[in-house]
Amino acid sequence: MKEFARLNRLPPYVFTMVNKIKMDARHAGADIVDLGMGNPDMPTPKHIVDKLVEASRKGHNHRYSASMGITKLRMAISDWYKRRFDVNIDPNTEAIVTIGAKEGISHLVLVTIRPGDVIFSPSPTYPIHPFSAIIAGGDVRGIPLGPDQDFFENLIAATKQTWPKPKMLIISFPHNPTTEVVDIGFFERIVDYAKEHRIMVIHDLAYADLVFDGYKPPSLLQVPGAKEIGVEFFSLSKSYNMPGWRVGFCVGNPEIVGALRRIKSYLDYGIFQPIQIASIIALNGPQDCVKEIVGTYKKRRDTLINGLNRSGWPVKSPKATMFVWAKIPEQYIDMGSVEFSKMLIQKAGVAVSPGLGFGEYGDEYVRFALIENEMRTNQAIRGLRKIL
Repeated sequence: MKEFARLNRLPPYVFTMVNKIKMDARHAGADIVDLGMGNPDMPTPKHIVDKLVEASRKGHNHRYSASMGITKLRMAISDWYKRRFDVNIDPNTEAIVTIGAKEGISHLVLVTIRPGDVIFSPSPTYPIHPFSAIIAGGDVRGIPLGPDQDFFENLIAATKQTWPKPKMLIISFPHNPTTEVVDIGFFERIVDYAKEHRIMVIHDLAYADLVFDGYKPPSLLQVPGAKEIGVEFFSLSKSYNMPGWRVGFCVGNPEIVGALRRIKSYLDYGIFQPIQIASIIALNGPQDCVKEIVGTYKKRRDTLINGLNRSGWPVKSPKATMFVWAKIPEQYIDMGSVEFSKMLIQKAGVAVSPGLGFGEYGDEYVRFALIENEMRTNQAIRGLRKIL
């Protein structure tokens, strides 16, 4: 067999091991409540689907599109940022449509770093953030993040101890998987830090809408000077239940956006145009559907949190995201997250994501995704009580 150098740098995909146990159990006839992958289960709102169908019937929309996204969608993105965060975005130079945030981040990292460049990313974190750097030939250093960690203290310490100096910081708040949230003061410190150390910042704002209990997430770009050091990504996957549509965008620093635009011009012809047209309706149309989606996640969150706490598994209620980040119960913590997750499938009939899959500092946790209705969530609680 040939050696594939970039693949050889990637660690084993932890989730694959747990998924195999889940599938084996299902093939054996077990009813597994799957709270693992963060794959939204609700349908895309009707008015968005209707626009897709209408646009799909027009033959001229079947041609190649534009890799940077059609003009009207980039204008809709600009308008959305102005309404949402009072941030001005030039749709021609500061915005680009991506095939979901994951594609955009990975290609942006590929085009902006060289082999050997150091990239900082929280640990634990969403896997594509560090893995995109590894695929591009960079070296990743995980900055511990969590309720018992001072992220900025860890960030400064890592900066002093790292050579060569880091070139990029990839962050995401509200945070997957830890559900940590921040205020605008956090981003002000990030901008000051990036300017002082001449570091590029990528902020993934995927969960901007999935927030609860009055919390309002800020945008990195609300900080004066943020466009000098970085960009921000958003995805329509969660807010509008459009995960399979693969629509996201990147906004901010025109030079960085321009780099992504240039590499994408070599790699793709853009998203199917009717999907882009429907995405304009999502961003510019009525937002009641977003509130309904958030309300459903809140009910599921409350059902899961209440059930876990009643069962003797104390877990804090998150203010954002579609996840619950739960520290493994004390009697099982020595197992580690992978073996504990396997046990939950086999003995409780519940599938979760092992924290180790999000980084070395996640191994004492598991992540629940709020992707099952309340009845199925209660079924999961009954299964968990068997081992608690």
